[in-house]
Amino acid sequence: MINLPASLRSLETGGLSPETLALGARIRQVNTDYGIRAYGGPCPPVGDKPHRYIFTIYALNVAPLEIPDGATAALVGYLVNANSLAKATFSALYGRNP
Repeated sequence: MINLPASLRSLETGGLSPETLALGARIRQVNTDYGIRAYGGPCPPVGDKPHRYIFTIYALNVAPLEIPDGATAALVGYLVNANSLAKATFSALYGRNP
């Protein structure tokens, strides 16, 4: 997701609510490496040891970040990194029992 306003403090499960969209009409979901505009979530194979997932949020020096329709995840990542002021990252472990 891009162009989240600095005032946003949480996201609803399942996507963007009308209330969230009202905070910033420029909020967009962009294509992932899967080629779709949706978050796939963690899903390691059943019985594998837990996988590590890394989440990062960026503060950018532009608002909004202009992304062409149909942009690849690689292009979005490049533009985010090129316009980044700061970032925060956290890691999580997730596994599925057999």
